[in-house]
Amino acid sequence: MADVVFEVKLPPDLLRFGYDQARIQDNVREWVVLSLFTDGQISSGKAAKLLGISRTAFLALLRKRGIAYIDYAPQELEDEFAAVEKMKLDE
Repeated sequence: MADVVFEVKLPPDLLRFGYDQARIQDNVREWVVLSLFTDGQISSGKAAKLLGISRTAFLALLRKRGIAYIDYAPQELEDEFAAVEKMKLDE
């Protein structure tokens, strides 16, 4: 399948930060894929494939960007910790 091309208008000041067309394209692709992942629309495997990297490299990218791979709600996290504590006591 052929790539889809969009026109993106950006201020020329980005060039002084070392951005060129290729870097901007890579960043936009990454942003879209990370947005789809964090919104729960795609899996980590699909996200990695869309970025052309391994799943392990994708998990490293999430860490680099400060994005949690597993995003527990507060009650879910509390339940998980309680389950671990119960397992320790049952040993």
